[in-house]
Amino acid sequence: MAKTEVLPSADSVMTRKVYTVHEEMSVDQVIRELLRHEISTAPVIRKEKGKKLLVGFISERDCLDNLTNVIFYGRRQADTAADIMKKHPLCVSPETDIFGLVSIFISHDMRHLPVVENEALVGIVSRRDVLKALTQYQKRKVVREDEASQHDLSQLVNMRFVMRGRR
Repeated sequence: MAKTEVLPSADSVMTRKVYTVHEEMSVDQVIRELLRHEISTAPVIRKEKGKKLLVGFISERDCLDNLTNVIFYGRRQADTAADIMKKHPLCVSPETDIFGLVSIFISHDMRHLPVVENEALVGIVSRRDVLKALTQYQKRKVVREDEASQHDLSQLVNMRFVMRGRR
């Protein structure tokens, strides 16, 4: 009998070293951090009791929207990350399986998901992380099915000879 493959989870595919910004950082500082680290989004955190509590998510798009409003329309620039971040971001737990992640990415058209445990940010998972993991999972599954299939076929072939011999 073939061994059941455990589905990859957020914990096994997430990036643990996450570049974050603080809710009180200026928008200019946030933009510099996104550009410096060459990332398109960053979790916004508040440090509390030694934990990095996730309070929002900020993207290049949020920054572009703010800068356009300032430069083109002459509006006042937002002061902090908290002013332009997406509040209450959709999060996943480390135990969320890979198909749960795919479902969220597809149905919510997201590129990154924060991974939270006990209210603290523990990582981030991207569509690319999931795509890599799914590809590897498929390869392992196909190899196992081929091995199982070959094993089953040899048993069937042997069975055919046994049955013929009894006639």
